[in-house]
Amino acid sequence: MRTYNAKPAEAQEARTWWIVDAEGQPLGRLASKVATILRGKHKPTFTPHVDTGDFVVVINAAKVKATGAKMTDKIYHTHSGYVGSIKSIALGDLIAKDSSRPIKHAVKGMLPKSILGRQLLKKLKVYEGSDHPHAAQNPQPLGL
Repeated sequence: MRTYNAKPAEAQEARTWWIVDAEGQPLGRLASKVATILRGKHKPTFTPHVDTGDFVVVINAAKVKATGAKMTDKIYHTHSGYVGSIKSIALGDLIAKDSSRPIKHAVKGMLPKSILGRQLLKKLKVYEGSDHPHAAQNPQPLGL
């Protein structure tokens, strides 16, 4: 038997839109499931070097849950490259400021560190509330 490798043109036509409700979901478990769908590992046509994944819309990102004391103890750091410009913010404060960033950050860490990973991350849409502008794509609910 020959190994099947998906062509980029074949993968483009078979894209599905999924919707995930993040309310009450642990951040890491949500991110790992979303990364699997974005990558296309749930499909029999998965090919590691081709984008065979689907689009994912995450709603209620502000209501994501973190286990233990991560809301105060988990710290996100950013650095511009200039001396003394490091900025740190706790997970709870980051969710209050911009609730989409922790989910995007967690999913980004689970994707390939290459051009393909950056391309996959563009298919992730995260919204703070339950309203989203992707109703025309008829997203299917994804159970976690």
